[in-house]
Amino acid sequence: MVRQLRGVGLDFAESAPVRLVFAAEVAAAPEDVYRALAEETRAWPHWFTAVTFARPTAEGREVHLKGGTKFMETVVAAEPGERYAYRIDLTNAPAVTAMLEEWRIRPTGAATRVQWTMAVDGPAPLRLVLRAARPGVGRSFRDAVRALDRRLAGQRRQ
Repeated sequence: MVRQLRGVGLDFAESAPVRLVFAAEVAAAPEDVYRALAEETRAWPHWFTAVTFARPTAEGREVHLKGGTKFMETVVAAEPGERYAYRIDLTNAPAVTAMLEEWRIRPTGAATRVQWTMAVDGPAPLRLVLRAARPGVGRSFRDAVRALDRRLAGQRRQ
């Protein structure tokens, strides 16, 4: 069953009842990281193993995750080399009432800091589950960023 979520803006990344925030560094340049996030949508399953399918749409993206969760997203911020954010508009995920993900990218000397915020609202039981899932979500993020870094390093060598 597909459900319409509540529309939220960028401020939701700071005000959501549940905010899972993770950061890691990569050797790739901010522009390369941004391009992978915002422009190479179909490649997400190659480096983010939780994603099984991703394709661009007129407004944003369609994304499928392991386990069968599906999202229709609208891009709400596309700032090359700095930030990429999208709101989830439609999903089959139970109990979620609003969701936004924001990727912040910033140079740190010879590296790039990648910060991912998953901002979610829903009833109290969902909030508890998401907070309990923080370690696993963090591990998935770190694995994805490492894989993205390897992928981008391979592109630089070509």
